[in-house]
Amino acid sequence: MPELRLRPAKTDDAPVAASLILESARDMYARLAGGAKRAPRVVERAFRRPGTTASAEVVTLAEADGAVVGAMCAFPAEEAPARARAFQRAVLAAVPPWCWPGSLWLYWVGARAGPQPPTDCLYVDALATAPDARRRGTARALLGEAERRARAAGLSELALDTSLDNKAARALYVGEGFEEVAYRAPGRGLPGFVALVKALR
Repeated sequence: MPELRLRPAKTDDAPVAASLILESARDMYARLAGGAKRAPRVVERAFRRPGTTASAEVVTLAEADGAVVGAMCAFPAEEAPARARAFQRAVLAAVPPWCWPGSLWLYWVGARAGPQPPTDCLYVDALATAPDARRRGTARALLGEAERRARAAGLSELALDTSLDNKAARALYVGEGFEEVAYRAPGRGLPGFVALVKALR
């Protein structure tokens, strides 16, 4: 198995980083962008723009044999509202005006759909592994990096969420010490999800 290397993302990583971030919630990004064809451009724009939930400054990449095989977006939960607003502004700047109502509605509903992550935590907003690199420890390595960063920042928890039907991800997170703390059934055009938290103290 190739050696895995983690590193901060750089602006010129935009195409590969955006493609992996997109994989973490492809359907939701497509709906925000008003279609699957626009979604890659929207995510890449958000990656290049500072202050969003997908900006290069919050992305960690995993490499094996010189190829990027995984990506994670993570930031302190207290930054989440401002970063989500900045991401939405990037979306609106990248899509035609007739897509704005649907995108804004989804943003508004999504922001109110479930419990907010604990304020004293590092929030993992996106975590994805390239299909041909799965089950090789990439996601675990990225979660380990998130834990290291949280501890270095003096934060007491890690938090993330995933879809209710993503059994593989849920099993991974529970195996890594996360506890499922809240659930939301599908509704209002959104899939069901489960929120997970890992205490670090």
